[in-house]
Amino acid sequence: MKKFKEIPNFKNEDEERKFWASHDSTEYVDWNKAIKNVRFPNLKPTTKPISIRLPEYMIDELKEKANEVDIPYQALIKNYIKQGLFNSL
Repeated sequence: MKKFKEIPNFKNEDEERKFWASHDSTEYVDWNKAIKNVRFPNLKPTTKPISIRLPEYMIDELKEKANEVDIPYQALIKNYIKQGLFNSL
């Protein structure tokens, strides 16, 4: 049985990030015993603003459709992107 190294205690996330950037986790963790497909349902996903250029007619159409379903048009765009991502898998 392989003996694993002890994971050090870190003062902060930056210190931990630097450590893992230069060390192989397989020397510290038995990944064969790791839980697969862990979910964190209560975490709010972080968002990042992006800029995208769309033709004006498309934005107008999005705003009309969003108004029909009573949601902000940017939320509608996010829904369309999400549907496209998950339906293409």
